Amino acid sequence: MIPLRRFRIPSLWPIAIVLLVAFDGPSPMVIAAETVVNFTQDVQPILAKHCYACHGPDVAEGGLRFTDAEAALAETESGAFAIVPGDVEASHLIARITSDDEYEQMPPEGDRLTAAQIQTLKTWIEQGATWNKHWAFEPMKQSAPPKVDADEWNANPIDAFIYDSLAQANLKPNPPADRATLIRRAFYDLTGLPPTAEQVQSFVNDPDPKAFERLVDELLQSPHYGEQWGRHWLDLVRYAETNSYERDGVKPNAWKYRDYVIKSLNDDKPYDQFVREQLAGDELDEVTVETLTATGYYRLGIWDDEPADPLQARFDEFDDIITTTGQAFLGLTINCARCHDHKIDPIPQTDYYGMLAFLADITPWGRRGNNNENNQIDVSTDEVNRLYQENDDQRRKLESEMREIEQAGIVKMSAPDQRATEGNQRERDRVLRDKLKDNLSGQQWSQYQELKQQFETVKDAAAKLPPRENVMGLAVCNPRPGQTFVLFRGNPHSPADPVVPQFPSIFDETVPEIPEPEPDARSAGRRRVLADWITSPENRLTARVMANRIWQFHFGRGIVRSSNNFGQLGVPPTHPELLDWLGHRLIDEGWKLKSMHRLIMNSRAYQMSSQAIEPAVSQDPNNDLFWRYDPRRLRAEEVRDSMLASAGVLNRKTYGPSFYEKLSAEVLAGQSRPGDGWGDSPQQQRDRRSLYIHVKRSLLTPLLTAFDFPDPDLTCEERFATLQPGQALALLNGDFAHSQASRLAESIGAAETDNVAVVERTIFAALQRSATAEEVSRGDRLIQSLIDEHGLSRSRATQLYCLSVLNWNEFLFLD
Repeated sequence: MIPLRRFRIPSLWPIAIVLLVAFDGPSPMVIAAETVVNFTQDVQPILAKHCYACHGPDVAEGGLRFTDAEAALAETESGAFAIVPGDVEASHLIARITSDDEYEQMPPEGDRLTAAQIQTLKTWIEQGATWNKHWAFEPMKQSAPPKVDADEWNANPIDAFIYDSLAQANLKPNPPADRATLIRRAFYDLTGLPPTAEQVQSFVNDPDPKAFERLVDELLQSPHYGEQWGRHWLDLVRYAETNSYERDGVKPNAWKYRDYVIKSLNDDKPYDQFVREQLAGDELDEVTVETLTATGYYRLGIWDDEPADPLQARFDEFDDIITTTGQAFLGLTINCARCHDHKIDPIPQTDYYGMLAFLADITPWGRRGNNNENNQIDVSTDEVNRLYQENDDQRRKLESEMREIEQAGIVKMSAPDQRATEGNQRERDRVLRDKLKDNLSGQQWSQYQELKQQFETVKDAAAKLPPRENVMGLAVCNPRPGQTFVLFRGNPHSPADPVVPQFPSIFDETVPEIPEPEPDARSAGRRRVLADWITSPENRLTARVMANRIWQFHFGRGIVRSSNNFGQLGVPPTHPELLDWLGHRLIDEGWKLKSMHRLIMNSRAYQMSSQAIEPAVSQDPNNDLFWRYDPRRLRAEEVRDSMLASAGVLNRKTYGPSFYEKLSAEVLAGQSRPGDGWGDSPQQQRDRRSLYIHVKRSLLTPLLTAFDFPDPDLTCEERFATLQPGQALALLNGDFAHSQASRLAESIGAAETDNVAVVERTIFAALQRSATAEEVSRGDRLIQSLIDEHGLSRSRATQLYCLSVLNWNEFLFLD
């Protein structure tokens, strides 16, 4: 359900190694500070991780399950009670998890429970072992921000929530970060690009206390905002421009969906409208080119053009959409109920197929021999359509007149020739070419030749017409899909009980009314019902999930760390009241995302330094309470784009078709047909932002992959943040890095100046600050040693110095 994090420890790496500690239940200081232990937040994660293997959905050793209150409180086969509410001594669970007897202790294998986890279970039992409904399945609560004793932390409601949780743990928040750090943080968070040195200096010297607030507003108006936050969304919806499998055919016009996302975010389109357009853009009251483009969401997944089992492949396509829709919009792993009832969450198999029934009118991407039939929507203007229609009418008229004359000649031909004209087109053309003139009068032949000339003229005119415009989306739907069935063990060849479109039962909703399609309907109208429900302010998950994602991309992790899984195997929220408050705020502000950015970034919590300060490091090493800002490594695209920006060659053009990065022959050879489907773009295009690189599933860009570009086959809630040798090799030995280092050296005029100036200008361009005396001295010595001791030319030595700066922690990490 939750993807395991990868932890790669490099043997050689020129930048600092960050220790990532996996969350394992509530931190001890949180439990100690709470007056009431919450089952869903504090207890259920412990039971799920340590007990479900033997006492979970699939196994009930000794007759004991911990999946629900009735089963957990029941008498076991041995006659004991694992949990006796209010009585720790009588609760056999506590005796077993604290036992030192290897035959009695639980769990029998694997990690033992920590002292803090044992105390949590004891306190919970003492307090009555209340078995709450999972927090995410309850409606959002209306929580007023607390009043804290530090007045400056009451101005922003976010700060009040954060300070209050810290105060309960006897911790203090970090001091504010310095201005140079803040502007870099803001630029990367909102645009994915570094500020210039001049912008940094101007901000640092600005005495206005509202300078940061003004900076945030300016960055939110930048066209690069939509590019940065659009990339986050593209990760969620598994964006790619090809179909995968061996042929990995192209998805024409997929880039227009990418541009739709960027523009929607730049325009601050309300999030509920953004969701509704993607799920039902062809069924809205007002259907536009933009809303049709949004339905490209359904066409982003993988597609097999020659499956061994076509029916299985068809339901795999549905599963891909259900997986993405459930996790990206609702934070629910509905897909886990495809073959059986969900093992952890209360999602029966009927809920999965009830969701599938909403989507049943979606046609496959294509079919063998006509791959684009179902996915390319003609959105040409009325004028262009009129021109094409007139041309088609002229061609049909001329063809009809030519056919009449041809038929007049054919009736005079011999029987074998007549039969030949009734066969394939090649035979017909041969007979007409050889025999038609002999069987027509002179006047008929002249008229025929004139018609042929007119036809060629009209045909030539068609080639000069303005091109038609297509977008990728739901071009063809099935307005009257057949009955949907629960599939026995997920097998499409074994249909069981029929189901109708229905919302997951955990929401306690009635079965929705599905309108009957009109006679001329092009879709079933069901997705509109689903979209309206998902974007309803009453939906208990949609606003929570999106508010959590915004928080995640500003703070490095969500209030719920498992941002695609708010279910019982997800990580509980560290600040549930704050999460619900943010969810309500998102709705109350008209679902506007830029308003949320302003609120978060103007908080003291966001502007804190990343310093590691005691006792907070010891008490809260995971920074669960947000006592500091978590530093992070730049994401893959940010690394590449920052190199281009430092060298002064970044092409900041927004929107438009994707480009092809320059790839080595060795990389291209990794395909079954080396280089197939990979084009050659001019350098000016290759200097564009990484967001615009053509995403070919079988040929991902190596530099981006080294820095954890996600697998586009699946929804990605959060990118891995690995530190591994491939990254060092890409930065120190890669062609792209060396190319940008050379361009950086050229841009600073390295060939015309001395070593000291090279060092100063390189650091100014790459790190947006002045070099220190020590950095100047060390850089001067390095360049000179490359020349004197290693025999390099001065040009090459300065290029390598530039390359070294592009490998510094300060370049690759964000404080």
